Amino acid sequence: MPREAFAHVDVWVFDLDNTLYPPSVNLFAQLDKRMTAFIMAELGIGEEEAHTVRRDYWKRYGTTLAGMMTHHGTDPAAFLAHTHELDLSAMSPDGTLRAAIAALPGRRIVHTNGARMHGERVLKARGLTDLFEAVYGIEDTGFEPKPRPAAFDHVASQSGLDPRKAAMIEDDPRNLVVPHARGMRTLLVHRDVEADDHHVHHSTHDLAGFLSQLV
Repeated sequence: MPREAFAHVDVWVFDLDNTLYPPSVNLFAQLDKRMTAFIMAELGIGEEEAHTVRRDYWKRYGTTLAGMMTHHGTDPAAFLAHTHELDLSAMSPDGTLRAAIAALPGRRIVHTNGARMHGERVLKARGLTDLFEAVYGIEDTGFEPKPRPAAFDHVASQSGLDPRKAAMIEDDPRNLVVPHARGMRTLLVHRDVEADDHHVHHSTHDLAGFLSQLV
């Protein structure tokens, strides 16, 4: 039973994008467009090539920013300021999700590969701000992105969580490999589990419904 599997958890770590709001919001369409425009200007290349660079770095490094910093010395503050200026008007508060998260015992934090400011804006748009004690953005991990182990270790150190008593909720299965290895309970949302996703303990397409089973 899910409730028994999460009974030991006292810290709940939530990813942000496509986790605390449904993928149908399609915020990444805006983000991808702004990233591509930034890369075009930064590297002096065309749109098609910039699109290829963006996707390649995301696959190889976990975030496009990590690849840009590694290969081109990109200023992360400038990158984040440009790419995260997003229109959140398609989002709305979700009372059902709010109630399910609020009922969880213990502490709740957000760990996102995006900017902390972006995380705070999304939580406000979803009506979830006061439910989380902290939002850890990419700048809080020394610009180390998930799925790199250092990203999770930064958050664990800063928040004081014990991975053996924590849960990680994510929409990207790659980002559950390290939490699983550290002893965290893992939950994949809004995606189907693949045959090789052995690091995923549980999965659901209804986050609020799943969480409501745990209390």
